[in-house]
Amino acid sequence: MLELDIIKQHVRLEPDETEDDALLDTYANSAVRYIENHTGRKLYATDEAVPKDTDGNVTDEHALVLDDDLVDAMLLLIAHRYANREAVVVGSISSELPMAVKDLIEPYRHYFF
Repeated sequence: MLELDIIKQHVRLEPDETEDDALLDTYANSAVRYIENHTGRKLYATDEAVPKDTDGNVTDEHALVLDDDLVDAMLLLIAHRYANREAVVVGSISSELPMAVKDLIEPYRHYFF
């Protein structure tokens, strides 16, 4: 969903460095699923990708189209997973960044009543 070039730029890899391309692609797919699971909505790359019926009416009423906030959240998730490849980090104090991933995607959350 995200271009590999922008992911590499975010994690500070040169475009011609291809050794971690498959890994970055895996993290990108995981970021899409994270956002979909947290928001309860299906993520689409563009408005044109949102499914429509023969009359042009949107059939997925909870469709979520990728925008800058969601791209930012995905890049933060990808970079975090790329920099921290293990489930546990030993010997450091960490904290969640303010205004980070959850804050970026929370407004898009669909609540079921």
